[in-house]
Amino acid sequence: MVSGAVSPLPLLEHRLIFVTGKGGVGRTTVARALGLIAARAGQRVIIAELTPASQAPDSRAGGIAEVKLAPGLFTITIDPQAAMEEYLRVKAGALGSALAASRIFGALAMATPGMRELLAIGKVWELAQVQRIRERAAPYDVVIVDAPATGHGVAALRTPRTFAEIARVGPIARQASTIAATIADPEFTAVVGVAQPEELPVSETLSLARALEKDHLRLAYVITNMCYPERFSEAEIARLESARQDAGTLTDAPLRAAISEGRRAAAQRPYLERLRAAFGERLVTLPYLFSAEPDIRSLADRLGTQL
Repeated sequence: MVSGAVSPLPLLEHRLIFVTGKGGVGRTTVARALGLIAARAGQRVIIAELTPASQAPDSRAGGIAEVKLAPGLFTITIDPQAAMEEYLRVKAGALGSALAASRIFGALAMATPGMRELLAIGKVWELAQVQRIRERAAPYDVVIVDAPATGHGVAALRTPRTFAEIARVGPIARQASTIAATIADPEFTAVVGVAQPEELPVSETLSLARALEKDHLRLAYVITNMCYPERFSEAEIARLESARQDAGTLTDAPLRAAISEGRRAAAQRPYLERLRAAFGERLVTLPYLFSAEPDIRSLADRLGTQL
């Protein structure tokens, strides 16, 4: 470890962790909770957000700035164009600075299929290095990537290898090969899937596992978010429904809430069983939080205990 801290979790012994899953399942929440767990243990950690092209920040406003959130915890939103400009300035000197300032060159580079993904993953790779290319840039113990939704996340992981195979020779091929080897190293990189106990997220998670296996990668964990507690059996739900028929005004609302929660938990059960059958001990569940904003500290506590 760069900081000398000992990781409390085997997962956080990896220097690079990709967190992916279907849109809306809570990837960002899980990434932040993992980052908080690492920072609490004294590790120096950064959460890197990979954004779609339409949502990328303006590089002139600092699209690769590393922002401190708390002691030991940082965040960055990666703009591929800003990452390219940084790389050119560091690696190619005056010529690189000139190319970085050229709008025409930038537009052509960004128009190259897969280039945005390669540049974004290249910046993630740079963050995870002990010797970083940026002068006086401090290294991190862990880089947690808040990756795009499942399909785009898998494509991003594959991009370096694809570029290396296409280019074959030259600096881009060499850099892409290095990044691809890093991603393929199970000691260095881990992939975490995030799901909800519903049909589409579960199906996408199972498809994600199959897609990763083709690239000789494996889901280290599947974290299932927004799980309702199993408070009542089917018989107990039936008794609650019977009691509600005779309930007065004061007891109707709490009985209705209890019945609703019981039914939702029962509806989630078969999806959790599918995930458990596929991933066994690698399945982790997080509770549904009845609040407008997720309590990251509480989720970090629960996640750390289960992991």
